[in-house]
Amino acid sequence: MTWVKICGTTSLHDAQLSVAAGTNALGFIFAPSPRQVEVALAAEVVAALPDGLEKIGVFVNESPERVAEIVAQVGLTGAQLHGDEPAEQLQDFRKALGNRKIIKALQARELLSASQETATKYLRSPGGIDAVLLDSGSSNQRGGTGVPFAWKEAAAVTAKIQGAVPLIIAGGLNAHNVGDALRLFHPWGVDVVSGVEREPGRKDETKLRDFVAAVRREEAGVR
Repeated sequence: MTWVKICGTTSLHDAQLSVAAGTNALGFIFAPSPRQVEVALAAEVVAALPDGLEKIGVFVNESPERVAEIVAQVGLTGAQLHGDEPAEQLQDFRKALGNRKIIKALQARELLSASQETATKYLRSPGGIDAVLLDSGSSNQRGGTGVPFAWKEAAAVTAKIQGAVPLIIAGGLNAHNVGDALRLFHPWGVDVVSGVEREPGRKDETKLRDFVAAVRREEAGVR
């Protein structure tokens, strides 16, 4: 079953809508963003959620110690590193976070414009990360752009990643195109933000349900 993460959760109401839609994980952004959430509020939301649900914190260029501190305070099950964290630092994050899930986000546009060696550096760290999230990103926005990356051009990059760790596809996904992404990449998981919002930081119940339903239909071969 494809792992579905609804990111950019800012309230208990939105979290509950995502859970009702059938998501596997929720994302909480602790970096500057229209979807940023305060640590205290995130802790209140997480405390009210089902135990089996994954709760992932999204961090940008924070120290391993600070990430571990917030993860513990909020009660998160994992962390997504969405900044310029160097591959050499992954073992420090692993030591700080223990067996919690660690996801490293990489921007497809950077991998395509530079070299696949960038991805290889992160994949060479044994036990450092549990998955790679491939996102669109832009020069001034790390995620939540609402624009897919160049899917076909990224085939070689995605294959390299999938040969080492689980791959999560993000960037511009919605209920209308997530089936195409699943057929093209066969990813371990998908991550969505703007595609299930009515405005930045506020989820749309219908879009949430439609997105998760589209994933499950594709899995079942129903189109």
